[in-house]
Amino acid sequence: MADDMQDFAAETRAFLDAHAAKAPDRTAPVWGEGDDSMAYFSSLPPEAEREQVQRARDWQRVRHENGFGWITGPTEYGGRGLTPVHDLVYDAVESEYDVADTGVLSVIGLGLIGPTILAHAQPSIKERWLPAMYRGDAVACQLFSEPGAGSDLASVATKAVREGDSWVLNGQKVWTSVAQHSQIGLALTCTNPDAPKHRGITAFLVPMDAPGVEVRPLRQMTGGADFNEVFLTDVRIPDDHRIGEVDGGWTVALTTLMNERATVGSEGVGPVAAALSPDHLSALMRATWTWDDRALRARLAELLTDALATEYLNSRALRGLRAGGTPGPERSVSKLMYGQNLTRAAHFVSDVLGPRIIADTGQWGTYAWSELLLATPALRILGGTEEIMKNILAERVLGLPKEVRS
Repeated sequence: MADDMQDFAAETRAFLDAHAAKAPDRTAPVWGEGDDSMAYFSSLPPEAEREQVQRARDWQRVRHENGFGWITGPTEYGGRGLTPVHDLVYDAVESEYDVADTGVLSVIGLGLIGPTILAHAQPSIKERWLPAMYRGDAVACQLFSEPGAGSDLASVATKAVREGDSWVLNGQKVWTSVAQHSQIGLALTCTNPDAPKHRGITAFLVPMDAPGVEVRPLRQMTGGADFNEVFLTDVRIPDDHRIGEVDGGWTVALTTLMNERATVGSEGVGPVAAALSPDHLSALMRATWTWDDRALRARLAELLTDALATEYLNSRALRGLRAGGTPGPERSVSKLMYGQNLTRAAHFVSDVLGPRIIADTGQWGTYAWSELLLATPALRILGGTEEIMKNILAERVLGLPKEVRS
């Protein structure tokens, strides 16, 4: 296994050397140098965002053409048929290179929707959409949340009514990331309102250019519009686009949600993660003359300890994968800690900076933190709210009694 990984790492490095330049050191930012952006969500204007998406798709196509587009995927759909450990090795090596950020493709589409299609879709859909997604030709979004069904997805109100060999969908989805760039969306619908909760739900793959699909961007406090509301009005979907069994959509949803927990909980790269390093935060305190504040130093120590504990938790999960295991409850804990750590970090920095986080004085590394602070409410909601995650961990992992509901 070790020799195989070394050979694969060498193959990966040869590919990247031929197609990309080495990236500057991102692990130890130097105070006062480079871009001080602390944005978790994009705040780019629409034109710049579209260009960024195109760069992501172009790089994904280069990966795919060289055998790195879907490392763990079945060979019949364009994958390499290798293990999740090979995937991790590739990611580790690629992080050393200056390549396009493919998060618009990978976080939702390749991380959540692709595995769900592979597990539950009909053969014709797998053959049509899986190669397109992993080649960068198709972006996918997740049409789950609704105005009255966010964390309680079993209460979806979007209706799907069968008409011959087709289904007609009517309803509204909300908080849909990358819908404005997507070609397909995985939608949960109600097909049997009289069925018990968690039943009577059916999943469909919706072409986003189908008549009756309308995407409206939602402007965030940060200035960007990563999220959207999607309206489905008499959208006709052929039955072969049904994912899973009729009224069996909850099983499909669980596949997507389990992958979502793992994806969100294992994030830890980018400018925000680098800025939360001990050196960077210590430099911030010294630059703002707060280093001698013992209470702030104690909070910094607690924050860094929790971040280190989360890192060790992710390492433990990684070792389990390398040993042939499957993702366990560590992913749910990691997802919970990820949102809490970033939120606490943003609040800590706001106390260090004081008014400089709300008034742009032009000083490097100060006002830029407002972008992260404004994103923190979403960090505690996306991928499952903190309250839902705590209930899951309490009931399904620790075996505590279920919450008494009136």
